[in-house]
Amino acid sequence: MKLLSRLGLTVFLGGLVWVAQGVHAQQNPTRNWATAPRHSSGMAPDPVQQAGLAIVQVYAAPTYGWRGNFAVHPWIIYKRKGEVAYTRYDVVGWRAPQVVQRNYAIPDGLWYGSVPALLVDHRGAEVEAMIDGIEAAVASYPFSDQYRSYPGPNSNTFLAHIGREVKALQLDLPANAIGKDYRPLTNPVGVSPSGSGLQISLLGLLGVSVGLQEGLEMNVLGLNFGIDLNAPALRLPFVGRMGMRDTPAPDDTARAAAGG
Repeated sequence: MKLLSRLGLTVFLGGLVWVAQGVHAQQNPTRNWATAPRHSSGMAPDPVQQAGLAIVQVYAAPTYGWRGNFAVHPWIIYKRKGEVAYTRYDVVGWRAPQVVQRNYAIPDGLWYGSVPALLVDHRGAEVEAMIDGIEAAVASYPFSDQYRSYPGPNSNTFLAHIGREVKALQLDLPANAIGKDYRPLTNPVGVSPSGSGLQISLLGLLGVSVGLQEGLEMNVLGLNFGIDLNAPALRLPFVGRMGMRDTPAPDDTARAAAGG
């Protein structure tokens, strides 16, 4: 498997040579991680105005620097009814050996200059039980002292673990969430990251997932290709998704929570 991992990394880096000439080549060359903006994106509901509502959201943003051309960093935020602030959890590699971080950054903030996309948005009374499951999943994450950007375990492995443990999330991580398919050799078969299907994966380098949320997805050396039938779209490396939107609009979610 070490040979497979090295081969995957070689193919991966070859693709980066081409991809790195894209979006990030057009960014301000003087920007660095210390000065990159991390302010609120304005996407999360105001927790004070929505104090009477329990909320769970999952975000993903392109990773910092050249890696942002092919991979994303996800995180989860939540608040219970009556709370006026969010709790945020994500895995941050440079915080090793304790990579699981609580409130590391602003709940809906830019990830070192990258605007996040909303992957999950649940609001209402049923979310309280969901939050119980999320907190239990965070506590049971098996790689809390380990981090490897490729092929994992990493920040996407963490969110995939939560998705498997809390099926009500209906979390569908995009195809470019590298690390979501990471499974140790001792446990190659199990529930898919969305919690809605089946997955077979060897270290996140070779495998297949099928489920209600992710559709059918093949993983070859960490590059994912597939088709989503739930909300018709192609699942592709680098771009993640090409097709119909897979996340409900926040206004629709708010109306549903209010019984509208």
